[in-house]
Amino acid sequence: VQLLQQKGAVVAVTGDGTNDAPALNHAQVGLSMGTGTSVAKEASDITLLDDSFNSIGTAVMWGRSLYKNIQRFIVFQLTINFVALLIVLLGSVIGTELPLTVTQMLWVNLIMDTFAALALASIPSSETVMLEKPRRSTDFIISKAMRSNILGVGSIFLIVLLGMIYYFDHSAKGMDVHNLTIFFTFFVMLQFWNLFNARVFGTTDSAFKGLSKSYGMELIVLAILVGQFLIVQFGGAVFRTEPLDWQTWLLIIGVSSMVLWVGELVRLVQRIIHKRKRNEK
Repeated sequence: VQLLQQKGAVVAVTGDGTNDAPALNHAQVGLSMGTGTSVAKEASDITLLDDSFNSIGTAVMWGRSLYKNIQRFIVFQLTINFVALLIVLLGSVIGTELPLTVTQMLWVNLIMDTFAALALASIPSSETVMLEKPRRSTDFIISKAMRSNILGVGSIFLIVLLGMIYYFDHSAKGMDVHNLTIFFTFFVMLQFWNLFNARVFGTTDSAFKGLSKSYGMELIVLAILVGQFLIVQFGGAVFRTEPLDWQTWLLIIGVSSMVLWVGELVRLVQRIIHKRKRNEK
């Protein structure tokens, strides 16, 4: 075990006897058997209650899937943070009406933290993660692909939203409550559709694949839509909103959904490229 570790290997050891305790203790992951001795169990990190080696593979699959879900949550959360903070900051610098109020930011924060965590945590484990190369223990949780996604998608959102502020600010009505309500709703819907993209981040799968099995995701999606509708239609002065007609709602939902469809197109192209590479091999 020590020789393998000196060569940079990550070592897992299985054992059930007292004589296995030193190796179980020195290994990065010690796996004792449920029928093994108490000494072996105390020296190990994990005890296999069913004494099945298949359980080790299942544990690795769940661990990798959980790690990817955490990364997806970070991508989604930091993208919203990046956009929201710069929108408020640049809006103040420009000198326009505050684009998002404190109560609106609280609702966005609820979507970003609580709802997103529940939705992304409900994604079931996938056997495809076992095809990936093991990550190094020294790797930072925010990968290069994550940084590119956060900065790239966040910058596009920021440009679009700043364009809306500029347009409304120079329109006949200016930044009145109606236009600010449209801006707030469009901002939330951008994050709403981006949640679907975050769900399959790191894969080439469609955002709709396995959606029926993610009951938490379905409930969260419904909660965000219903919550946003109630805030806009009945929030009034508390949320600085006024009711929108159904044509405006459809326009906002339709235009903001481009976030999802563009993501689907990118993943479709990636699937075709990967399929061609496999066929060439």
